[in-house]
Amino acid sequence: MQETKPQIQADSFLTLHYRLTTQDGEEVVSTFDLGPATIQMGNGELNENLEACLVGLIPGEHVIFEVPAEAGFGQHNPGLVQRIARSAIPVDQDLQENTLIEFTSPEGAEFAGFVREIDATHALMDFNHPLAGKSLRFEVQIIGLL
Repeated sequence: MQETKPQIQADSFLTLHYRLTTQDGEEVVSTFDLGPATIQMGNGELNENLEACLVGLIPGEHVIFEVPAEAGFGQHNPGLVQRIARSAIPVDQDLQENTLIEFTSPEGAEFAGFVREIDATHALMDFNHPLAGKSLRFEVQIIGLL
């Protein structure tokens, strides 16, 4: 009788190594040179589209997924790049180009924007995910299911 290994499900708790790079080879994150990661699927620890790649894999598998931009973090939306008055930026934020600024909406939700440019009165903010519009390589080595 052949033993069937448990497969990753949408709610699995698992240990894995993973590497995320852009198609041009820029490494975003990797656990291969560190200890493995332990994640709870469906908990928001990984992007839901990347988690979907893991469903059905079994311990011991080592797979590389090619993830087009629309299946990863979505396309870059020009409507999410906005010129914001400096007076609208929280005073406790260190306003510098190429940094992330944290905002709280009137409803209490938190979100971040990337500062693209600053002038005397405004900051050009990009509210897209930093990986939006980028095709990715997602390499995973499944160590075990808990």
